[in-house]
Amino acid sequence: MRIVFPTDENNGYLSKRGAHFGKAKFYTIITVEDEKIVDVEGVANSGHDANACGNAVANIMSLNPDALVVGGIGSSPAQGFFDAGLDVYVDQENLTVEQSIALFTQEKLQKSNGDGTCSVK
Repeated sequence: MRIVFPTDENNGYLSKRGAHFGKAKFYTIITVEDEKIVDVEGVANSGHDANACGNAVANIMSLNPDALVVGGIGSSPAQGFFDAGLDVYVDQENLTVEQSIALFTQEKLQKSNGDGTCSVK
């Protein structure tokens, strides 16, 4: 299973997670088999400089993910991932991919139903 984590740095599973997926500088991709990490890959967010969230759904889907774990996500991209059939999980507590992947493999993260976590004020 390929799980994508938006991150602020490219330090593998020790990377600090990005607070909002569309503005993250990198995507850390963790491949898990039998609840164990078998591969770690870091990819620059090609939409970070221009359009921030505008192409985020397409950018992430091009990574062939099985799941996405975010700290925050707007309603439009959340719905875009839902429509694309990608499971999105929310973790607003843990600071690193390592901490978050542990909860993911234990099935302790909340799965999004297509709604965003961010509110506009």
